Amino acid sequence: MPMIHAALTDPDYGFDIIDEGGHTMRLDIPVDQGGGGTGFRPMQTVLAALCGCSGVDIVSILKKQKQQMKGLEIAVDGEREKGGDLSLWSSVRLLVSITGEVEPGKAFRAVSLSIDKYCSVAETLRRAGATISWTLTVNGEPAGSSD
Repeated sequence: MPMIHAALTDPDYGFDIIDEGGHTMRLDIPVDQGGGGTGFRPMQTVLAALCGCSGVDIVSILKKQKQQMKGLEIAVDGEREKGGDLSLWSSVRLLVSITGEVEPGKAFRAVSLSIDKYCSVAETLRRAGATISWTLTVNGEPAGSSD
């Protein structure tokens, strides 16, 4: 398992997170919650991890299918539980946009396989009670959704 090191770099709530390869990520909380607002909020990093995990899967699957993808963008948003000390993600929605010489059916299958089978972050969110949905466009045209 990769070693992660967190160091408080702001006397309020700012942390620099560093992995064993020297990659750095800044975490903080919003100003209205007492932080400096200088980095990702911790729960945002979960959504960022979902984008990265699924994105890697999609690229890998489409390469194996010999699709000539030029671009991949994933936007994600979600709703969190209300009314408790914990505030887990209850629903998450991804908007996946693929460009290039990609067959829409193959793109649909790649996104579906990623979210439903291969992405460990998606499964972690599901096991925590979140529902995950997604919509796909290929070259700006609707190509399906999980709904």
